Amino acid sequence: MAFAGVLADADVKAALAGCSAADSFDHKAFFKACGMAGKSTEDVKKAFYIIDQDKSGFIEEDELKLFLQNFAAGARALTEKETKAFLAAGDSDGDGMIGVDEFAALVKA
Repeated sequence: MAFAGVLADADVKAALAGCSAADSFDHKAFFKACGMAGKSTEDVKKAFYIIDQDKSGFIEEDELKLFLQNFAAGARALTEKETKAFLAAGDSDGDGMIGVDEFAALVKA
């Protein structure tokens, strides 16, 4: 798991279980349940760079769709509706992507 040593396995499992059904993902609830919301800004930024699969410096829509799979290989992909809502929540400058500072603000919100 990419977050081993940063997040407790039990918390990640519980967070994933809480959004296992299609259209049940809520980023605020997920970040709280997995323990990321309580992490330091530095740790949250480290998480950003794990989720930024193509190392572009931004999390794009295709990376958001596969967001849960960063936490567990067998996790489901987000639905189109969930992906769009997640992107809209995090993209404060309207460029269609989530930058590292936008991500940190989203997790801490």
